[in-house]
Amino acid sequence: MKRNQDLALLEKHFGIVFPGAMDYLPDEFRYDYGLAMDAAGPLVTVSNSGIPSYLLNYIDPELTRVLTTPMQGAVILGESKKGDWTTETATFPVVESTGEVSSYGDFNNNGRAGANTNFPQRQSYHYQTMTEWGERELEKAGQAKINWAAELNIASALVLNKFQDNSYFFGIAGLQNYGLLNDPNLSAPIAPGATGTGSGTLWSTKDGQQVYDDISQRLYGQLVTQTRGLVTRRDKMKLCMSPEIEVNLTKTNQYNVNVADLLAKNFPNLTVETAVQYATGSGQLVQLIAESIDGQNVGTAAFTEKMRAHAIVRDTSSFKQKKSQGTWGAIIKVPMAIAAMIGV
Repeated sequence: MKRNQDLALLEKHFGIVFPGAMDYLPDEFRYDYGLAMDAAGPLVTVSNSGIPSYLLNYIDPELTRVLTTPMQGAVILGESKKGDWTTETATFPVVESTGEVSSYGDFNNNGRAGANTNFPQRQSYHYQTMTEWGERELEKAGQAKINWAAELNIASALVLNKFQDNSYFFGIAGLQNYGLLNDPNLSAPIAPGATGTGSGTLWSTKDGQQVYDDISQRLYGQLVTQTRGLVTRRDKMKLCMSPEIEVNLTKTNQYNVNVADLLAKNFPNLTVETAVQYATGSGQLVQLIAESIDGQNVGTAAFTEKMRAHAIVRDTSSFKQKKSQGTWGAIIKVPMAIAAMIGV
């Protein structure tokens, strides 16, 4: 068949190319739409004009992790290791100087100096969690670009550390294992001051000056009373509360100075720490903690072992591993150095 010259002109002048085309469709077939269908006959399959939707699905390689609350127990008290995973009981010797004086006389033998000792104890608590994964499970997760074994290891460390952090605040029920909020030797918390307008004692109802007075006059005043002057406002202290209550430190007084600035000026070595555990069932709690007295640390969050990864056990087509930790809770050595206020 001779090629239609129109096709050559289209290529030369307009850049329209139909490779392999020879001529136009004859008029008798130009408008016969059944021509393209006559070879296949009627459809046997369901009429379709698309592709499976999963072929158009995009999987983001960046994993989005569910957030958890910050772990603050070790931040507030500091953290230390006591014993190991075989240790069940820890003893903390306490020594108190005693004595009396008497009027002097060349032949008098009155007056005595001595010491008294106590040996309070704490009990450890050890706990564990298991991770298990199968060979097929790993392969299937890999199709979604997820390292399943690594994610399980991350989860095991997180769940252990969350429990550890909670033990630093509340200890372990049924054992001589106490936390920063429930040690039986802590002084009873005081109440915040009333507003004088009948609107209650909550900081949410107070202005900046009233919030500052609760901290500087009532709470710090209670700490000074408890320690009999061993703590001054220039000592290192931590003011601890829940994140919801900490926002009240941005409130201002009548001179437009906020609570945080007033605290920084009058308590130069004071730091503010927040933890969700201070939102207790009995109300919002605030603690003022002196970090040390006469060179002695007030307390520490203590553990036996921070993480013990036990052997990976191989089964026929799966694996499992145990991880364990141990806690002493919070060891409060100088409970009088912690003052608390509840109901803010």
